[in-house]
Amino acid sequence: MARRGVVVITGRLDAAQCPAAQAFLDKVDGTVTLDCSGLEYISSAGLGVLLKTQKRLLAASGKLRLAGVNRHLQDIFQYSGFDQIFEIEPAP
Repeated sequence: MARRGVVVITGRLDAAQCPAAQAFLDKVDGTVTLDCSGLEYISSAGLGVLLKTQKRLLAASGKLRLAGVNRHLQDIFQYSGFDQIFEIEPAP
C-alpha cells in the first residue's frame, strides 16, 4: 500500500533503469521519502538520479529522504558523501 509522499524503489538502480527512474522522480514534489528497503544495488548513474532530484526538490523547499537503507547501501552513501546530502533512515 502506497503512503502519500512515499516512492518505493526495488531491484537495481543502474544505467539501464536510470532514465525511467529519473522520468518518474521528475514528477514528484514537496518532501518525498524514497523507500529503499527493496533496493539491492545502486550505480554511480543511480546516485546521479538521486542527486539531481534532491537538488530540484531543495530548490522548491522540498527534499528527498531515503528510508529502509540496508548496510551495503549505507556504506555507498557514506563513501560518496551522500550521507551529508540526504536524510537517511537505516533499515530496521
